[in-house]
Amino acid sequence: MFQKSRIKIVTAIMTILVLLWLSTLCVIYISSYMELSHRNQDMLQRHVEMYTLSQDAAPPAMEKPGIDNEPRTQQQGDRPPMEDMPAFQLSTFYSVAMDANGTVLETNNDSSVYTSEELENMARAVIAAGETTGTRKNLLYYMADKGSYTLVAFMDNTIMRESMTTLFRYTLFFGALAILALFFVAVFLARKIVRPLEESYQKQKQFVSDAGHELKTPISVISTNADLLARELPANQWLANIQYENERMGKLVGQLLELAKTENTSPPMESVNFSRIVTGEALPFESIFFEKGFSLECHIQSDVIVHGCSGQLKQLIAILLDNALRHGKKTPEDNHVHMTLKSEHSYALLTVVNQGDPIDPQQQKQIFERFYRIDSARNSETQHYGLGLSIAKAIVTTHHGKIEVYCTEGKVTFMVRIPLQK
Repeated sequence: MFQKSRIKIVTAIMTILVLLWLSTLCVIYISSYMELSHRNQDMLQRHVEMYTLSQDAAPPAMEKPGIDNEPRTQQQGDRPPMEDMPAFQLSTFYSVAMDANGTVLETNNDSSVYTSEELENMARAVIAAGETTGTRKNLLYYMADKGSYTLVAFMDNTIMRESMTTLFRYTLFFGALAILALFFVAVFLARKIVRPLEESYQKQKQFVSDAGHELKTPISVISTNADLLARELPANQWLANIQYENERMGKLVGQLLELAKTENTSPPMESVNFSRIVTGEALPFESIFFEKGFSLECHIQSDVIVHGCSGQLKQLIAILLDNALRHGKKTPEDNHVHMTLKSEHSYALLTVVNQGDPIDPQQQKQIFERFYRIDSARNSETQHYGLGLSIAKAIVTTHHGKIEVYCTEGKVTFMVRIPLQK
């Protein structure tokens, strides 16, 4: 139980941390990428503003655009002009100038990465698409109308992409290391959080066990003295009440001790034939069911072998059948209680099905808790204290299994899964 609580706490902590880490990683990566892209776009635009055709490339009748090629002296804040920045001077630019007829006037290509023909083809594609800015391959491009010709400038974006890839890779790597370290911190914190609850629960179980043992002696003394008085005195209502309540107290203490024993001790485990246990426990109940007007139908697969304690498994069957007998309902169409045992995947699957009142989903979650009884049962039962199903759950837990209750179409089904013998 507490192991599951620790796992839930660690899962919650790690989920929050991973979500925070991923969101932070996305914010850092996206903001860095956008900033670098914006800076490169500004540098490319400045390159276009500074560009002029050479005298040899310019047609005789074409008048120079007169672009101011002087360095900017004023930029945002105290930053130097962009063309004086190292990033601008170290960047690789390409340009293709074309006239209105699509004739290439000039191609500037100072790198061997791309051929002039490749650049000219990309420039024609950009002009045909009519896109002012964008990216093609690893090139950022910008198209501008320079008056008598169109200029398509390119900037090599490889370094930025590699930088962003490196940033992402190292952030992912060191972030994963940090998450791994925080996982061990979360495990430590989960143990610290759960430890007081676990200690309190252990003290509660020890108190139940100690109180049960202490109550056994006075109950036995009262029972003995009441029996002696019953022999000496004529029929007495008050004495009968004492005997009745003392008997109820004795059964309650017995169930408390049984529950404490089941939860606190590990019974001897061995390979047992679960099919024989279920068949043996069902036989004496058939006559009891018949007296109450019910019919017990069993469908038991042979040789279902589990690793467990035969004594506890017998008690488990008795609790489930007794529960079905006490809470089952007879209808004109159906007075049967069905018990089935079969192997399914790697589990022994035991089900007990009876006609009964529907159980609220919230009550289904509480039905295996100590002293919990549905109101209708509380009014009709005087010899049961809501411990039977708690004992059944403790037995199933000891056998590393699971017990559940389902309510569908007027039927109540208790389902037990216990791992098969490997």
